Amino acid sequence: MIQGEKLPVIESSRVRLRHIENADIDSLYDIFSDAEAMRFFGSPPFVERADAVNYLADINENFQKKTLFQWGIALNSDNKIIGTSTIFSVDERNRRAEIGYALNREFWGKGYITEALNSLFRFAFEELKLHRIEADVDPRNNASIKILEKFGFQKEGYLRERWIVQGEMQDAFFYGLLKSDLKHIIYVNQE
Repeated sequence: MIQGEKLPVIESSRVRLRHIENADIDSLYDIFSDAEAMRFFGSPPFVERADAVNYLADINENFQKKTLFQWGIALNSDNKIIGTSTIFSVDERNRRAEIGYALNREFWGKGYITEALNSLFRFAFEELKLHRIEADVDPRNNASIKILEKFGFQKEGYLRERWIVQGEMQDAFFYGLLKSDLKHIIYVNQE
């Protein structure tokens, strides 16, 4: 399990995964207040900066309890947070966890989330010794489905009306990735 006061920094060629700080509040707000970016997320978009402050407090509280590990995805060029990647619902006994991720829409389509997740999966399988990673995704979120499948995630189920987001019932596809599924993809091209 992850020890210490902060998450470890995970480096890659263009981005690093790092602990989210109070100085990142505006970046969190930019990411999570975008209605289009949050369309398929499990919660509504932020409406005021205080929502980002409260969100960071929740992230930190759950990190202290070791129930959620949410890194900021920061550009190596300026260390600015452009997204987040998360490991949560860790089941140490069965060596599995769930993942989530979000990216500022300005950075979509540039390979940043693929690079960040590649680093996250390596950490999860090699350092945390996980055997299985799970994800659920809205069936309408084609971009996220494409990313998961690129890494070798297998669609394992269809969960009808699993989430209620802003009064709308949303279905979910359930995906799973075994460590052995990733062996041929772990060195995803990060160019």
